[in-house]
Amino acid sequence: MTENLPTQVAPFAAVLFDAVGTLIHPEPSVADAYHTAGLRHGSRLTRDEVHERFQAVFAAEEALDAASGMLRTDEARELRRWRTIVSTTFLDVPADRHEALFQDLWRHFARPSSWRAFDDAVPTIERLQADGVIVAVGSNFDERLLPIVAELLPSISADAVFASSRLGYRKPAAEFFERCITRLGLATRNQLLIVGDDADNDALGPRKLGFSTLFLDRRNRTPDLTPRITTLNDLSL
Repeated sequence: MTENLPTQVAPFAAVLFDAVGTLIHPEPSVADAYHTAGLRHGSRLTRDEVHERFQAVFAAEEALDAASGMLRTDEARELRRWRTIVSTTFLDVPADRHEALFQDLWRHFARPSSWRAFDDAVPTIERLQADGVIVAVGSNFDERLLPIVAELLPSISADAVFASSRLGYRKPAAEFFERCITRLGLATRNQLLIVGDDADNDALGPRKLGFSTLFLDRRNRTPDLTPRITTLNDLSL
């Protein structure tokens, strides 16, 4: 395979897209949604404070899993993760309000109306499918992902939507990608192209395992990580 081929789909039978940041994004933003919910439950944090605390807590949870090798997951593990993230973000909310705040946010992000597809997502998916390429979604998410994709990206089969909580492993575990390959009916990993906006989970991690990857750098912040594109419109057939 030549050096520039990972930006092209031609050699691959299937493309596995990441979800959040790649195909879809929350609307309103995570910071706005958390801030609004926090206010309802007694928080006095500003929007910027909520954003900073969420980012720090989320990164800490990710680092904890990576350092401990805890890439196994299930629905119960994801519930615990998000309870921790919410309660630690909102330390100023009384402890007896944490569960109500968590449930408020959990339900919010379960609703397809809280999400939007990027403008380049549906045209790219339909273009690939028209050319006979299998399009799948693989995300560190939970069962809420399925109705969201069904609503926003309806041409993607439910059988091709893979949430980590349902596969039993989080990206970038080899088992996550191997299980996607099996469920897509692919013979080898060489038939799959992985596309996503997370440098570790969607590019460097699976690449070390021998997968072909393409980094989506929507904000054009990581020019040294190649191959990469800045819009899904640049994914050529």
